[in-house]
Amino acid sequence: MSKTNYSYVGISFIILVFGIIFIPKIINRISGEDIVREDSRSQDISKQINKKSDLMFIEVNGEPKKVPNFSFTNQNGKTVTQDDYKGKVYVVEFFFTTCPTICIPMNLNLIQVQNAFKDEANFGIASFSIMPETDTPEVLKKYADDYGVTNPNWHLMTGNRDYIYELANAGFNLYAAENPDVEGGFEHSGYFALIDKNGFIRSRTDNFGNPKVYYRGTVTEEQKYNDDGEEQEISILKEDIAKLLKE
Repeated sequence: MSKTNYSYVGISFIILVFGIIFIPKIINRISGEDIVREDSRSQDISKQINKKSDLMFIEVNGEPKKVPNFSFTNQNGKTVTQDDYKGKVYVVEFFFTTCPTICIPMNLNLIQVQNAFKDEANFGIASFSIMPETDTPEVLKKYADDYGVTNPNWHLMTGNRDYIYELANAGFNLYAAENPDVEGGFEHSGYFALIDKNGFIRSRTDNFGNPKVYYRGTVTEEQKYNDDGEEQEISILKEDIAKLLKE
Protein backbone atom coordinates (compact mmCIF):
# COMPACT_ATOMS: atom_id res chain seq x y z
CA MET A 1 0.00 0.00 0.00
CA SER A 2 1.38 3.41 -0.96
CA LYS A 3 2.09 6.17 1.52
CA THR A 4 -0.81 8.11 0.00
CA ASN A 5 -3.25 5.31 0.82
CA TYR A 6 -1.89 5.11 4.38
CA SER A 7 -2.53 8.86 4.75
CA TYR A 8 -6.17 8.52 3.63
CA VAL A 9 -6.70 5.62 6.01
CA GLY A 10 -5.19 7.63 8.88
CA ILE A 11 -7.35 10.68 8.21
CA SER A 12 -10.49 8.51 7.96
CA PHE A 13 -9.66 6.87 11.27
CA ILE A 14 -9.21 10.26 13.00
CA ILE A 15 -12.54 11.48 11.64
CA LEU A 16 -14.25 8.30 12.85
CA VAL A 17 -12.81 8.65 16.37
CA PHE A 18 -13.78 12.35 16.50
CA GLY A 19 -17.35 11.45 15.54
CA ILE A 20 -17.62 8.70 18.13
CA ILE A 21 -16.26 10.83 21.00
CA PHE A 22 -17.34 14.40 20.33
CA ILE A 23 -20.57 14.37 18.31
CA PRO A 24 -22.67 12.90 21.19
CA LYS A 25 -21.30 15.65 23.47
CA ILE A 26 -22.22 18.33 20.96
CA ILE A 27 -25.72 16.87 20.64
CA ASN A 28 -26.10 16.77 24.43
CA ARG A 29 -24.99 20.36 24.72
CA ILE A 30 -27.44 21.51 22.06
CA SER A 31 -30.32 19.55 23.58
CA GLY A 32 -29.33 20.42 27.14
CA GLU A 33 -27.29 23.46 28.08
CA ASP A 34 -28.07 25.71 25.12
CA ILE A 35 -31.81 25.06 25.31
CA VAL A 36 -31.76 25.61 29.06
CA ARG A 37 -29.89 28.85 28.47
CA GLU A 38 -32.44 29.87 25.86
CA ASP A 39 -35.27 28.94 28.21
CA SER A 40 -33.61 31.09 30.86
CA ARG A 41 -33.51 34.04 28.47
CA SER A 42 -37.18 33.51 27.65
CA GLN A 43 -38.05 33.42 31.33
CA ASP A 44 -36.19 36.70 31.91
CA ILE A 45 -38.14 38.36 29.09
CA SER A 46 -41.35 36.90 30.47
CA LYS A 47 -40.58 38.34 33.90
CA GLN A 48 -40.01 41.78 32.37
CA ILE A 49 -43.35 41.61 30.55
CA ASN A 50 -45.15 40.43 33.66
CA LYS A 51 -43.92 43.40 35.67
CA LYS A 52 -47.01 45.22 34.40
CA SER A 53 -50.08 44.46 36.47
CA ASP A 54 -53.54 43.62 35.14
CA LEU A 55 -54.83 47.13 35.91
CA MET A 56 -56.17 49.06 32.95
CA PHE A 57 -55.13 52.46 31.67
CA ILE A 58 -58.09 54.82 31.59
CA GLU A 59 -58.39 56.09 28.03
CA VAL A 60 -59.89 59.31 26.71
CA ASN A 61 -60.23 59.60 22.91
CA GLY A 62 -58.13 56.47 22.57
CA GLU A 63 -55.21 57.84 24.61
CA PRO A 64 -54.22 56.85 28.16
CA LYS A 65 -55.38 59.58 30.55
CA LYS A 66 -52.47 61.26 32.31
CA VAL A 67 -52.58 63.61 35.28
CA PRO A 68 -52.47 67.21 34.02
CA ASN A 69 -49.85 69.64 35.23
CA PHE A 70 -50.68 71.42 38.47
CA SER A 71 -49.05 73.66 41.05
CA PHE A 72 -50.53 74.32 44.49
CA THR A 73 -49.51 75.09 48.08
CA ASN A 74 -49.62 72.27 50.63
CA GLN A 75 -50.30 72.22 54.37
CA ASN A 76 -46.67 73.07 55.08
CA GLY A 77 -46.68 76.14 52.86
CA LYS A 78 -44.59 74.44 50.15
CA THR A 79 -45.33 74.44 46.43
CA VAL A 80 -46.30 70.99 45.16
CA THR A 81 -46.56 69.99 41.49
CA GLN A 82 -47.21 66.79 39.59
CA ASP A 83 -43.44 66.31 39.49
CA ASP A 84 -43.39 65.72 43.25
CA TYR A 85 -45.35 62.52 42.59
CA LYS A 86 -43.07 61.17 39.84
CA GLY A 87 -42.10 57.58 40.57
CA LYS A 88 -44.86 57.29 43.16
CA VAL A 89 -48.21 55.53 43.25
CA TYR A 90 -50.83 57.86 44.72
CA VAL A 91 -54.50 58.41 45.40
CA VAL A 92 -56.33 61.62 44.43
CA GLU A 93 -59.34 63.15 46.19
CA PHE A 94 -61.19 66.47 46.20
CA PHE A 95 -62.54 67.64 49.56
CA PHE A 96 -62.87 70.60 51.93
CA THR A 97 -62.12 70.79 55.62
CA THR A 98 -65.56 71.96 56.77
CA CYS A 99 -67.41 69.32 54.77
CA PRO A 100 -70.02 67.85 57.13
CA THR A 101 -70.84 64.77 55.06
CA ILE A 102 -68.83 62.58 52.70
CA CYS A 103 -65.38 64.06 53.35
CA ILE A 104 -65.37 62.56 56.85
CA PRO A 105 -65.54 58.88 55.80
CA MET A 106 -63.38 59.60 52.75
CA ASN A 107 -60.49 60.89 54.83
CA LEU A 108 -60.91 58.27 57.52
CA ASN A 109 -60.61 55.71 54.73
CA LEU A 110 -57.50 57.44 53.39
CA ILE A 111 -55.94 57.31 56.84
CA GLN A 112 -56.45 53.52 56.77
CA VAL A 113 -54.89 53.37 53.32
CA GLN A 114 -51.98 55.53 54.51
CA ASN A 115 -51.37 53.21 57.46
CA ALA A 116 -51.54 50.12 55.26
CA PHE A 117 -48.58 51.47 53.26
CA LYS A 118 -46.68 53.25 56.01
CA ASP A 119 -43.40 51.56 55.01
CA GLU A 120 -43.74 52.38 51.30
CA ALA A 121 -41.62 55.41 50.39
CA ASN A 122 -43.18 55.47 46.91
CA PHE A 123 -46.79 55.83 48.03
CA GLY A 124 -48.59 59.14 48.42
CA ILE A 125 -51.96 60.92 48.50
CA ALA A 126 -53.04 64.17 46.83
CA SER A 127 -55.94 65.99 48.50
CA PHE A 128 -57.19 69.11 46.71
CA SER A 129 -59.42 71.53 48.61
CA ILE A 130 -62.43 72.83 46.66
CA MET A 131 -62.80 75.63 49.24
CA PRO A 132 -59.39 77.30 48.96
CA GLU A 133 -60.63 80.66 50.27
CA THR A 134 -60.95 79.22 53.77
CA ASP A 135 -58.69 76.19 53.49
CA THR A 136 -55.39 77.98 53.96
CA PRO A 137 -52.15 76.08 54.59
CA GLU A 138 -52.63 76.67 58.32
CA VAL A 139 -56.16 75.26 58.24
CA LEU A 140 -55.03 72.28 56.17
CA LYS A 141 -52.16 71.66 58.58
CA LYS A 142 -54.50 71.47 61.57
CA TYR A 143 -56.88 69.24 59.60
CA ALA A 144 -53.99 66.92 58.70
CA ASP A 145 -52.84 66.75 62.31
CA ASP A 146 -56.36 66.11 63.60
CA TYR A 147 -56.87 63.20 61.20
CA GLY A 148 -53.42 61.70 61.75
CA VAL A 149 -51.70 62.41 58.45
CA THR A 150 -48.12 61.16 58.77
CA ASN A 151 -47.13 60.22 55.22
CA PRO A 152 -44.67 62.86 53.92
CA ASN A 153 -46.11 62.29 50.43
CA TRP A 154 -49.65 63.19 51.50
CA HIS A 155 -50.14 66.78 50.39
CA LEU A 156 -53.32 68.66 51.25
CA MET A 157 -53.38 71.47 48.72
CA THR A 158 -54.92 74.87 48.23
CA GLY A 159 -54.62 77.50 45.53
CA ASN A 160 -56.51 79.29 42.79
CA ARG A 161 -60.18 78.35 42.98
CA ASP A 162 -60.87 78.22 39.23
CA TYR A 163 -57.72 76.23 38.69
CA ILE A 164 -58.80 73.63 41.27
CA TYR A 165 -62.27 73.26 39.79
CA GLU A 166 -60.84 72.87 36.30
CA LEU A 167 -58.46 70.22 37.60
CA ALA A 168 -61.34 68.35 39.26
CA ASN A 169 -63.89 68.48 36.46
CA ALA A 170 -61.70 68.44 33.35
CA GLY A 171 -58.40 67.04 34.60
CA PHE A 172 -59.77 64.10 36.57
CA ASN A 173 -63.47 64.10 35.69
CA LEU A 174 -64.18 64.06 39.43
CA TYR A 175 -67.17 66.34 39.87
CA ALA A 176 -66.86 69.41 42.10
CA ALA A 177 -69.18 72.44 42.24
CA GLU A 178 -70.60 75.08 44.51
CA ASN A 179 -74.22 74.40 45.46
CA PRO A 180 -75.95 76.52 48.12
CA ASP A 181 -78.81 74.02 48.28
CA VAL A 182 -76.71 71.19 49.75
CA GLU A 183 -75.30 70.84 53.24
CA GLY A 184 -71.95 72.56 53.44
CA GLY A 185 -72.59 74.66 50.32
CA PHE A 186 -70.44 72.51 48.04
CA GLU A 187 -70.80 69.13 46.41
CA HIS A 188 -68.13 66.88 44.98
CA SER A 189 -67.39 63.33 43.95
CA GLY A 190 -66.97 60.78 46.71
CA TYR A 191 -64.57 58.75 44.59
CA PHE A 192 -60.80 58.36 44.56
CA ALA A 193 -58.57 58.25 41.49
CA LEU A 194 -55.54 55.94 41.45
CA ILE A 195 -52.37 57.12 39.70
CA ASP A 196 -49.38 54.99 38.72
CA LYS A 197 -45.67 55.87 38.92
CA ASN A 198 -45.72 57.46 35.48
CA GLY A 199 -48.71 59.70 36.16
CA PHE A 200 -51.39 57.65 34.40
CA ILE A 201 -54.86 57.01 35.85
CA ARG A 202 -55.31 53.28 36.38
CA SER A 203 -58.15 51.01 37.49
CA ARG A 204 -59.35 47.43 37.54
CA THR A 205 -62.26 46.10 35.50
CA ASP A 206 -65.75 45.21 36.67
CA ASN A 207 -67.48 41.86 36.16
CA PHE A 208 -68.30 42.85 32.57
CA GLY A 209 -64.73 43.74 31.63
CA ASN A 210 -65.28 47.50 31.78
CA PRO A 211 -62.89 49.77 33.71
CA LYS A 212 -64.21 50.84 37.09
CA VAL A 213 -62.29 54.12 36.58
CA TYR A 214 -62.61 55.32 40.20
CA TYR A 215 -62.87 53.84 43.68
CA ARG A 216 -65.76 54.54 46.04
CA GLY A 217 -64.36 56.42 49.01
CA THR A 218 -67.46 56.99 51.12
CA VAL A 219 -68.01 53.46 52.45
CA THR A 220 -65.66 52.01 55.04
CA GLU A 221 -64.36 48.46 55.15
CA GLU A 222 -66.18 47.98 58.45
CA GLN A 223 -69.52 49.08 56.94
CA LYS A 224 -69.12 46.84 53.89
CA TYR A 225 -72.25 48.37 52.29
CA ASN A 226 -73.91 51.77 52.52
CA ASP A 227 -77.65 52.43 52.82
CA ASP A 228 -78.02 52.23 49.03
CA GLY A 229 -76.45 48.77 48.94
CA GLU A 230 -73.19 50.01 47.39
CA GLU A 231 -70.17 47.95 48.40
CA GLN A 232 -67.04 49.39 49.97
CA GLU A 233 -64.04 49.60 47.61
CA ILE A 234 -61.25 50.45 50.02
CA SER A 235 -60.10 46.82 50.08
CA ILE A 236 -59.71 46.65 46.31
CA LEU A 237 -58.05 50.08 46.32
CA LYS A 238 -55.40 48.72 48.68
CA GLU A 239 -54.94 45.65 46.50
CA ASP A 240 -54.48 47.78 43.39
CA ILE A 241 -52.05 50.16 45.08
CA ALA A 242 -49.94 47.13 45.96
CA LYS A 243 -50.02 45.96 42.34
CA LEU A 244 -48.87 49.33 41.01
CA LEU A 245 -46.08 49.57 43.57
CA LYS A 246 -44.65 46.36 42.11
CA GLU A 247 -44.66 47.65 38.53
